[in-house]
Amino acid sequence: MITMYTDGSSRGNPGPGGFGVVLLANGHRKEIAKGYRLTTNNRMELLAVIAGLEALKKQDLEITIYSDSKYVVESVEKGWVFNWNMKPDFAKKKNKDLWKRFLKLYEYQNIRFVWVKGHSTNVENNRCDILATEAADGFELAIDEGYEKEIEKNKGIF
Repeated sequence: MITMYTDGSSRGNPGPGGFGVVLLANGHRKEIAKGYRLTTNNRMELLAVIAGLEALKKQDLEITIYSDSKYVVESVEKGWVFNWNMKPDFAKKKNKDLWKRFLKLYEYQNIRFVWVKGHSTNVENNRCDILATEAADGFELAIDEGYEKEIEKNKGIF
């Protein structure tokens, strides 16, 4: 059984952002964080989940993911993302690059999401918040290629 806590942050929306992940299993702990120069909060919330799943070396694991993002939790738990993926207008959905990446990981694991109230008494969610905000405030921020390509593509529409 793997327990994963995730959080995303954006300083401005869009703005510099970051994510934080805490993975717990069999007495082991791993923390992951990364910052980006220009992104959105929802992208960082979703990318935190993806980064946590990509860190796992095995498939068919029982994973409980705790997130304070209703965007992520409800999209999966209510089945919306699976419906989006089946519709021709999926290409128009925001963050489709990340949702496609998530769906590829999702099919190889047994995942359950649990929504937690952000900035509350959940120690691990608060730790993820610290990791995410420190990453967003860091130096040498990465490029969120999916987001920046989308911005470039939409320039000059109006």
